[in-house]
Amino acid sequence: MSSAGAVASYLARRSAQKERVRLLYRRWLKDALNWAVHRHLFYQDASDLREKFDANKHVEDLDHIDRLIEEAEARFQKFRHPDPYIVPWAPGGSKFCRNPPPHPGIEIVYNHGKEDDLQ
Repeated sequence: MSSAGAVASYLARRSAQKERVRLLYRRWLKDALNWAVHRHLFYQDASDLREKFDANKHVEDLDHIDRLIEEAEARFQKFRHPDPYIVPWAPGGSKFCRNPPPHPGIEIVYNHGKEDDLQ
């Protein structure tokens, strides 16, 4: 393999690792919001989480980084919240599709109390 190919392979793998770490960090932060009852508790959890991620920030061995990512993803799956918060109007929320759209044959007129007959 040429040195340009090796460099390209290294950069592609490193980029994929950075993306996996970024996504894992975001998922973990969002999950921390599910566990925190108050914001000040979340801020402490977020700070602790950031310290854990920063502790391995300077690891250079690609295989070791892959192992760290896999361990962190497994730990996240093990400790994630069993009933995460879902915004009510988002898919899976309590208000999602509560008022389905009207049938195509029904016309709704939004005149907000303005009658055409009074003119």
